Amino acid sequence: MEIVVDTSVIIAVIANEPEKASIVRQTRGMTLIAPHSVHWEIGNAFSAMLKRKRITLEQARQAIEIYKTIPIRFVDVELERALEISDEFNVYAYDAYIIQCAVQHRQPVMALDGGLLACARQKGIRTIEVSP
Repeated sequence: MEIVVDTSVIIAVIANEPEKASIVRQTRGMTLIAPHSVHWEIGNAFSAMLKRKRITLEQARQAIEIYKTIPIRFVDVELERALEISDEFNVYAYDAYIIQCAVQHRQPVMALDGGLLACARQKGIRTIEVSP
């Protein structure tokens, strides 16, 4: 089985957030898939942490090394369909890419973002809840 994951799930694992154990348990033996945008969102998340002085450059580098060990299959999504989703739910493109990825691959979405999960459910996509 495949699971579509968003950036929040990956960051939670990398940063050892309270949800990490639940995420690892629920994804064991699964194939993680994500739109290519998640890769760049990871970089953006760490650059934001650097800018706010929440982490050092060395910590960001270590986090990226951990990220590189997470087996994620990055896939293309139909941009036009993603924009339709963005318009339909009034969400940013990054959330629409996740939803479109789930639609295209007919797989559930795992995210820590309640708004994203609500949109996915409205679109008829199964969601996977993560609790600490």
